[in-house]
Amino acid sequence: MKAPSRLSVWFFALVPAVALLAQPGPTQALASTPPAASRYEIPATDDGLPGGGPIRRYDWFRQLWVQRRSAWARQVQQDQGAVVFLGDSITQLWGDNLGGKFPGLKVANRGISGDTTRGVLIRLEEDVLALNPAVVILLIGTNDLEEGADPETAAANLKLIIARLKAHDPRMPIILCEVFPSSAAKKRPAPKITKLNQLYAAAVKGDPQITVLDTWTLFANDQGDARPEEFPDLLHPNAIGYAKWAAALHPLLATLDLVDTDLYTFTPEPGFQSLFNGKDLTGWGFRPTSKEDIEAARSWQASDPNAAVWPIVKKAVKFKGKVASPDGRYVAKHGRLVVTTAPEGRRIQALWTTREFPKDFILKLEFRATPYADSGVFIRGLQLQCRDYLLAGPYKDLHNYKPQDWNELVIVVKGTKAHCTCNGELLESELQIPATGPIGLEGDRGQMEYRRLRIKELAPGSES
Repeated sequence: MKAPSRLSVWFFALVPAVALLAQPGPTQALASTPPAASRYEIPATDDGLPGGGPIRRYDWFRQLWVQRRSAWARQVQQDQGAVVFLGDSITQLWGDNLGGKFPGLKVANRGISGDTTRGVLIRLEEDVLALNPAVVILLIGTNDLEEGADPETAAANLKLIIARLKAHDPRMPIILCEVFPSSAAKKRPAPKITKLNQLYAAAVKGDPQITVLDTWTLFANDQGDARPEEFPDLLHPNAIGYAKWAAALHPLLATLDLVDTDLYTFTPEPGFQSLFNGKDLTGWGFRPTSKEDIEAARSWQASDPNAAVWPIVKKAVKFKGKVASPDGRYVAKHGRLVVTTAPEGRRIQALWTTREFPKDFILKLEFRATPYADSGVFIRGLQLQCRDYLLAGPYKDLHNYKPQDWNELVIVVKGTKAHCTCNGELLESELQIPATGPIGLEGDRGQMEYRRLRIKELAPGSES
C-alpha cells in the first residue's frame, strides 16, 4: 500500500473536526456498525469495478467511507428529493447543511473526504440515486490528479457518472462545477486542472440537462492557482471561499425554481414604462440576423473549431404571451428575464424589443451574472458589454460591482451618444450609438438575469 498522501496527513490534522463532520447530529447518534455495513465498504480489489483510475484504500479512508455511507443509509427516506451535493473533502467539509447557505432548501451532502471520480461512480446508486434527487451538484476530480491519474481518465469516469445520472432520471438537472484551482505543491498543477475542466466541458457539451458552472475562473489567481486568502491550504475553501461558491450556485438554483420563488412585483418610477412585465416575453422577440453578423459568424466558425454557436434568424419572431423562447434560452421567471446557460458552452444570441426608440431616453435595469458570464445590452443595436465585470471585463476596476448579486445599469441617451453607469460608476461617458433602434439583451457565456427593465423617453432638450 502506498504511504499516506499529503491529503491523508492533512485529514488527520483536522481530527476531531472532520470526525464531527462525519458523524450525524445528536438526535441521530449511531449504534455500533450493523452487520450490513460490509456493503458500504470499499471493494478489496478493482476486479469488476466500473471506470478506471485510482480508488483510495488507505485505512483512514476505508473507515471514513464506511462511517459516512452507513450513516447515509439510515437517512434515505428523510433525504428523498433533496438537492444532492456530491464530491470529496471540499463538499464534505461544507457540513451537512452546507453552512446554512441555502435556507429553506432541502439539501443532502454526499461528499467523502479523499474521494475520486471512480469512488463516486462506485457509490452512486446507494448514496445518490436512492434519494431521487431534485438536482445533483457535482464537484469531483482533484484527488484523481493528486493520485497521479491523467485528466483523460478522470474525464472518462465523469462520462460514466453523468450517463448513470441521466439514465436514472432524464429530466433531473445536473450542475457540474469545474474543478477548483489548487497548486503544484498539492500535486494539482494549474495546467492539469485546466485540461481536466476542458475535458469535462467537452464531455457534456450540448446536453441541456447539464449546466457547467465556471468555478475555476471564480477562484483562480493570475497564475491559475488557488488564492491563500480563500484556500488557506491551497486545496480547501475557508468561509470566504464557501460563501463565493454558494453565491455562484444561487442564480442557477433560482432558475430551477428552488430559490427566489416569491411573487415579484415592481412599479416603475413616475414617467418610466416597463419593458418587461415580469411574467412573459410580451414586447420581445427575435429579429433577423444582420448580414454583418452572418458573415462574422461564418468566418469565425470556419477558422476556429471552438467558435461559439451563432444561430441565424431569417424571419422576425414575436413572443407575445410566451414564457420562454422556443429553444429555452430566454425565460421569464418570477420577475426576472433569464438568459440561461447555453448547453454548447457559448451561444451568441440576442432578444430584442419589438419597439424602436428614436427619442432621447433613460434606460434603467438590474442584472445578475454567474461567474465569468458574458452578455450584453444593446442600445439601439449597439452593444454595451454587460458581464460579470470583475472576471470577464472590460470594466475590471469597478468598486461597487457585486459579484453574483444584483447590479444596476443606468443608460442616458442624448442624440447618438449614451452615458452608461453601473451602480453609479462610469462605464462609458459618450458611447456612440445609432439614431434609432431597439433595446436588446444578448446571451453568450454563462447565465445572465435581468429585472426592473424600464425606460423614460425624454422630450427634446430635456435634462431628465
